[in-house]
Amino acid sequence: MTMLDRRLHAYRPDLAEAGLEGRVEALRFVAGTPARVAVPVVGLRPAPDLAKGIDTELLFGEGVTVFDRADGWCWVKAASDGYVGYLPETALSDARAEPTHIVTVQRTFLYLEAELRKPYKSILSMGSRVRIVGETETRGNRYAMLEDGTAIFAKHVQPIGAGDGGDYVDVATRFLETPYLWGGRSGLGIDCSGLVQLSMLMTGRSAQRDTDMQSATLGEPIDRSELRRGDFVFWKGHVAVLEDPETIIHANGHTMTVARENFGDAVKRIGWLYEQPTGYRRLVT
Repeated sequence: MTMLDRRLHAYRPDLAEAGLEGRVEALRFVAGTPARVAVPVVGLRPAPDLAKGIDTELLFGEGVTVFDRADGWCWVKAASDGYVGYLPETALSDARAEPTHIVTVQRTFLYLEAELRKPYKSILSMGSRVRIVGETETRGNRYAMLEDGTAIFAKHVQPIGAGDGGDYVDVATRFLETPYLWGGRSGLGIDCSGLVQLSMLMTGRSAQRDTDMQSATLGEPIDRSELRRGDFVFWKGHVAVLEDPETIIHANGHTMTVARENFGDAVKRIGWLYEQPTGYRRLVT
């Protein structure tokens, strides 16, 4: 049988997603059931073990397909990018209603009621999805209301799809000084490919999750001499986006933040660990 990428294809000896029948061997094939992330952010792991490092993260309101539930864990596939892994069952809700809005600021508060002086329930990252059922005003501030009565500052969300076609480089710059987190994909902590993926998502574009996936599928290859704003530069295991031909924005383990850096200086600094860039790519417009 064909060897597939376990990050993008849900298969084990005992169970596999229905779409893989005939391509892999498994005792059972299932279509899975839909669910949504019900916590602000949750790590997706390669095994049902909290001691395992995270591969990526899923954000509040994002959809998943659940293939298996056992011992407090769910084996899922993310609707946004098809990533497969395990997360705690408590992180999911069976709510079927589609979200209507997406968080557009790096971080925001979800309040227990429409009043900024009252306690907040949780902190939501950019990219989180919520279902808004109305609006209200308190002392001149507009709040978007969720079905459970919680509230979010109205200017911090917009209808899903309203930002399509925007400037993903501008989105990436909003994350400057955000802490670096391996596998992170939120305004609380983010890694290099997570920064690219989330910035693209916020402008209605799609990108796969990891650097090897992005370097093979994102746009088209270009020459270094052609570099301009919005292009991507790849190293083995690392990616950055060009703010201009001489400046990159990237989440990195050197500063442990999302940082702005001179491209030439970065190439020299990174070279001892990741060698020279492996390629450059540009989105097809």
